Amino acid sequence: MIQELIASTGFSIIIVTLLFTPLAALVLTTLAGKKRSIETITAVSTFLILIQGIILVAAVISEKTVTAFNGLFYVDALGAVVLLPITLVGFVAALYSINYIGRQYNNGFIDHKQLVRYYQKFNLFIFTMLLVPVSNNLGLMWVAMEATTLVSVLLIMLYVKEDAIEAAWKYLIVATVGLSFAFFGITFFYYANTNAAASDLGEGLNWTIMLSNAELFDPTIVKIAFIFILVGYGTKAGLAPMHTWLPDAHSEAPTPVSALLSGVLLNCAIYAIVRFHIISSNAIGSLFSSQLLIILGVVSIGIAAASIYFQRDMKRMLAYSSVEHMGIVAFAIGTGGLIGIYGAVLHIINHAIAKPLMFFASGTVSQKFETKAMLHIKGVITVMPATGALFLLGGLAIVGMPPFNIFLSEFLILSSGFNSGQFIASSLVILFLIVIFASFTGHLVRMVFGTPRKAMKKGDLGNLAVIPMIILVVLALILGVYVPEPLQILARDVSTIINQGGLPK
Repeated sequence: MIQELIASTGFSIIIVTLLFTPLAALVLTTLAGKKRSIETITAVSTFLILIQGIILVAAVISEKTVTAFNGLFYVDALGAVVLLPITLVGFVAALYSINYIGRQYNNGFIDHKQLVRYYQKFNLFIFTMLLVPVSNNLGLMWVAMEATTLVSVLLIMLYVKEDAIEAAWKYLIVATVGLSFAFFGITFFYYANTNAAASDLGEGLNWTIMLSNAELFDPTIVKIAFIFILVGYGTKAGLAPMHTWLPDAHSEAPTPVSALLSGVLLNCAIYAIVRFHIISSNAIGSLFSSQLLIILGVVSIGIAAASIYFQRDMKRMLAYSSVEHMGIVAFAIGTGGLIGIYGAVLHIINHAIAKPLMFFASGTVSQKFETKAMLHIKGVITVMPATGALFLLGGLAIVGMPPFNIFLSEFLILSSGFNSGQFIASSLVILFLIVIFASFTGHLVRMVFGTPRKAMKKGDLGNLAVIPMIILVVLALILGVYVPEPLQILARDVSTIINQGGLPK
């Protein structure tokens, strides 16, 4: 049925409708006056985006590559791996927003204008993230990444509080400076491409064209260009030491936005790095870019371990956990090989499931306890039985406890690290992960169990606060014991793209 739909509509229509849907939702939320109408429009829109995303991913699995508009848009297995979590997390975040933002509205923390602005920016944020993995033109991809910054800044400062505004400005400045470095990197790669082959501006910026010419690039220019790319997009990905904006921004943003920032936006930046890693590997071999990725990956995990150990704020702890997991993905891409890339693909998806789950749980807990300070949060499972149980399960998943999904991907990645001869780096990663496991679990247990510090009314905060978490917990458990065949195909195809430095066959 999916193949018939693809054949009847064409790839161009699929991509256009995918990108058009959040823009249409943006217009409709602006025109709709009532709160319930705005929430329904966004929920329906994100559900349609999820369905369209699944259709596009199915096309990629079948056809290996999907192109549209003379190569302006291009989706392969690598793009599909990033696209799928955007559509999934976007949908569950929209469901969760109905309860979370609705409660903020009912309690007077935001007014109707802020409610409308939230859903306007939410839909626009989804659009900008969708544009990243479908763009073949690297200049367009950079514009999309910059647009995600501008839109998410407005979402972070939704509450117009001093801390939120400060975090938003810090994020804007650091991320924009980082993306300026990425722009210089793209310029260097374009210069190498135009020197190697006669290409106009449009074609010269296409990833597929650049990849086909990569063997002719000047090695010195490629090395300089990739360093700019790694620093630039690494800043947006939250890789240390360029991660300084991330804890502030993620902790101050509304919880559904934190889930999107941490669960999927960071993946978009990692995706951009990997695209240039492939070009660099074709041009000068993989050693240079791989070693840089391994170094930044290990440093990121180490800094996250120290930060989580000393952390006292629940959402900031989750933000540093994102630094850790982006470091793990960078380490996996750097080690390479079939097992390493397979593990990286699974980890991108696994983190995109487990981290929004934890942000949703923490957001509900902080609303109930009226604080993000872990010291003042005790006995969650007593006060909120369903949320407390899901909070505990999500925490076990995010630290890599079997049988949850992250355990499987981390096991594959560490196996790849030792198989590739990276004994010191892999040993350091294990050491840091042990520290993170002990620290995070200690914080989690103290919050979930124990006696609440004050008398509280028992009960969860509504079905729409719990249902999105249940969906994610189920997915985390399933992917911990079974990897569906479509995901296996995508992982193998991504391994071919990265390890063989070419287009999937």
